[in-house]
Amino acid sequence: MKRAVILASGNGSLAQAIIDDAQLSTQIVALISDRADALVLERARLSGISTHVIEMKSNRQVWDREILDCVNNLKPDLVISAGFMRILSPDFVRTFPTINSHPALLPLFPGAHAVRDALAAGVRETGTTIHWVDEGVDTGKIIRQVKVSILPGDNEVSLHERIKEVERGLIVAAIKEVLPTLESRHG
Repeated sequence: MKRAVILASGNGSLAQAIIDDAQLSTQIVALISDRADALVLERARLSGISTHVIEMKSNRQVWDREILDCVNNLKPDLVISAGFMRILSPDFVRTFPTINSHPALLPLFPGAHAVRDALAAGVRETGTTIHWVDEGVDTGKIIRQVKVSILPGDNEVSLHERIKEVERGLIVAAIKEVLPTLESRHG
């Protein structure tokens, strides 16, 4: 069985969708957050998943090394960034196959404010993308995308919630797609 580590920073609805999918043939060996107060940590604990908190340091290189070392010790076949609001170092993404969920149709609206940016641009649709993480910001190869219409009266919160509903199923589908393609990193 393939091993996965989830990275998450917030409430954890994406992580919960991954945890809850009984058809995923993966063992979630840990959830790592950069915030000790992230609600996702409790979700993981309630599911019997080991948790780690690696808060951002004033010295970014120290944080990069800590997260790299922690994940290396967990020996995952796949790292899943599920609402993790940090950019991973080039060393990290070269070492671990990592996927990310992004609330826009990449390459449109990369970065931390994708939903707000889509609304500000006045587009009629946006969506969600699951992509491989590379050394850029939301520039990795796209695995899957789903469109979400922007409705009259949508604001950042309402649109983001509708995107998250689609995103939960999409990330699980993407994991099912990529897991068989990965080489096992553990013995």
